[in-house]
Amino acid sequence: MSRRSRAREVALQALFQEDLNPQNSLDRLGRFLASRLRDEELRDFAKQLVLGVKRNQDELDGLLAAKAENWSLDRMAATDRNILRLGAFEIRFADTPDRVAVDEAVELAKRFGAAQSSQFVNGILDKLIERT
Repeated sequence: MSRRSRAREVALQALFQEDLNPQNSLDRLGRFLASRLRDEELRDFAKQLVLGVKRNQDELDGLLAAKAENWSLDRMAATDRNILRLGAFEIRFADTPDRVAVDEAVELAKRFGAAQSSQFVNGILDKLIERT
């Protein structure tokens, strides 16, 4: 696993935690990242991802809802929803090449999602790229 892939994994964990327990998880983000990533550069990358997703969540959710035919974000598994947000953020706002963002999201879905999660994530993010 590449270093940045590991940072994405930790960012996903932070987003998942914040999604399910929004009261104070972002207040603890620095400690959470420090406990999982030793490298400061990776902590900064993960923090940029988490805060970028949260800052742009309404726009990202709107984009994803428009591409996820017959699925509302509320009906999606929390893992899939947050992987999609992370991938959409990287496609829309980060310097990450689109295909890399999709591939990384698919790998997260394979690792943390259900049996069909990787196909679901791939399909929605592909649609996002086609129209961006």
